[in-house]
Amino acid sequence: MKKMINNPENIVNEMVSGMLKAYPNSLRQVEDLPVIARKEKKDGKVALISGGGSGHEPSHAGFVGCGMLDAAVAGEVFTSPSADKVYEAIKAVDSGAGVLLIIKNYSGDVMNFEMAAEMAGMEGIEVRKIIVNDDIAVENSTYTVGRRGIAGTVLVHKMVGAAAEKGYSLEKLEEFGNKVISRTKTMGMSLKPCYVPTTGKMSFELPEDEVEIGLGIHGEPGTHREKMQSSDAHVDYLLDKLLAESNLAENDEVAVLVNGLGETTLIELFIINNRVADVLASKNIKVFDTVVGNYMTSLDMGGFSITLVKLDDEMKEMLKAKADTPAFKRF
Repeated sequence: MKKMINNPENIVNEMVSGMLKAYPNSLRQVEDLPVIARKEKKDGKVALISGGGSGHEPSHAGFVGCGMLDAAVAGEVFTSPSADKVYEAIKAVDSGAGVLLIIKNYSGDVMNFEMAAEMAGMEGIEVRKIIVNDDIAVENSTYTVGRRGIAGTVLVHKMVGAAAEKGYSLEKLEEFGNKVISRTKTMGMSLKPCYVPTTGKMSFELPEDEVEIGLGIHGEPGTHREKMQSSDAHVDYLLDKLLAESNLAENDEVAVLVNGLGETTLIELFIINNRVADVLASKNIKVFDTVVGNYMTSLDMGGFSITLVKLDDEMKEMLKAKADTPAFKRF
């Protein structure tokens, strides 16, 4: 497998260094750690931190900036960052109003972020957490107790980040974040595995004429495999599952995220969104906002996910608020 890398052991450090050199006016590194933070603190603002294993870029460092995250902590490929790195990120971005951790529901991430919060608490920093569990495909998986956190995390970053920028307190931000999570539902599918450069192996095996429905972003098993069909057929299946979970009625408003897993082209993603929009319109569900692109990837995996978020007025305001980050901008 051809990849433009040097030593596999240096992938994360070189990636972080390259990103900082691309955005020197807005991003900074915390000490010599794989922690990317906003260059300027905003006094009196609750700081938001997210992160996880590398390989999901632009998640999460691509969303550090005005209107979204204050820092992102990168682990090794598909490996949770250690608690001490998260702890250093908390200390670096706290401006006195407390810190909210946005954690995808994977056992390693939850354990290490919670441990870091306890360490920060002993230093007098108030830290709270919200745990994203938007993946409706499976209840428990290889690395998870309960539902996994996947692409819907990006829209959680966006809305909670806007609320933090607006001046929400830590307590109010936690409450708002949990509301957003409860209304965010995602399901995806894979067309092919990804190549993991740190192991030199493919993440799993999948016959050329099959797809895996509900597969996780680290290659965790989904619900089942089936023969490859048309884009519309696969979209219809995923939407049926999502609509059943989302408690949507006529004239409800939603945000839609059509997310690529790394290899899937924008041509394909827009074809997918074309069907998503038509199906929702046929059910008189109003699309308030649509985001299409590669936001929560799995290295070079072929596949996509669809996220639906049932919106209220508060969430709509936050969704449309200004954001200025390397991977997500709103003006």
